[in-house]
Amino acid sequence: MPTLFDPLTAGAIPLANRIVMAPLTRNRSPDAIPQPRTALYYAQRASAGLIVTEATAISHQGQGYADVPGLYAPEQIDGWRRVTDAVHAEGGRIVVQLWHVGRISHTSLQPDDQAPVAPSAIRAESKTFIHNADGQGEFVDTSTPRALELAELPGIVEDYRRAARAAIDAGFDGVEVHAANGYLIDQFLRAGSNQRTDAYGGSIEHRARFLDEVMHAVVDEIGGDRTGIRLSPVTPANDAHDDAPQPLFTHVVERLAPLGLAFVHVIEGATGGDRGYSQGDAPFDYAALKAAYAAAGGRGAWIVNNDYDKADADAAIASGHADAVAFGRPFIANPDLVRRLREDAPLNPPDQATFYGGGDHGYTDYPTLD
Repeated sequence: MPTLFDPLTAGAIPLANRIVMAPLTRNRSPDAIPQPRTALYYAQRASAGLIVTEATAISHQGQGYADVPGLYAPEQIDGWRRVTDAVHAEGGRIVVQLWHVGRISHTSLQPDDQAPVAPSAIRAESKTFIHNADGQGEFVDTSTPRALELAELPGIVEDYRRAARAAIDAGFDGVEVHAANGYLIDQFLRAGSNQRTDAYGGSIEHRARFLDEVMHAVVDEIGGDRTGIRLSPVTPANDAHDDAPQPLFTHVVERLAPLGLAFVHVIEGATGGDRGYSQGDAPFDYAALKAAYAAAGGRGAWIVNNDYDKADADAAIASGHADAVAFGRPFIANPDLVRRLREDAPLNPPDQATFYGGGDHGYTDYPTLD
């Protein structure tokens, strides 16, 4: 019977244990360039079986928050190469999360102050993080987006392909495509944000078409065994909603299964909240989702996420509910989280005031057991 501390292979990526560091936005990359402190931050956490980086924009248009990193310019790739070198020097494995925020943005963050883009011109009831006129960070309402034209979609798919290639060039072990939490791909999937009447809207098959095209482009570029995906079937994050999530995401995983992915990373319930939260008429059945993926030929590692503690994680691994468990906020305050879990040591409490933006404090200065 496997345990949380046993090794695991996810596609072409060997994991020393089954503890995954979930992506955590920290807003410490001015001009979208990872800094030397970014390399230290991730290297401190390299004992995780796998690190998934903070969400990283595939293009300027894909940016939605101030001071988040990108992967579309040479200086950004150079910054990330320092990060991957530092993590690998500590024996860790790291993948980058590829991100296009869609409508979860603000005109001040977009090229030439244009409107953000989305499947449909529906503003999200959500907030984003910008620099105000005084240069201070603040949360503001997202801007109203414009609906993407059909002719624009191949270009965004190509942005994902280029970003995947840039990730390998920067030394990453692979990528995680961000298709969760109400961002662009998830906006296409959910009926609440997708009111298109063309080949990318309406039926489940049509709403999943954009995801399908992105995943095929990335897999064709770097291989399925270095590609993962993050899904959040029922989260209300960023005003995401759909009345029939079970058939929607069953279709999604059945389409993903033949791609030979390294892993599927599933946020259960409401992101950062209740793991039992659901949308639609019935509780979401995650075991059925995993079974549908396997029945369609999917062999990628199944990673679960959302407010798991050690006991929950042990049970998920032992029962076969998951192959690995991702931890988010505990990794912010505990760079040696793997050791603390192994030794049942107390955890440092996180300082929420330093989550978004700032310098070393609350970023690289949390103490280890030593």
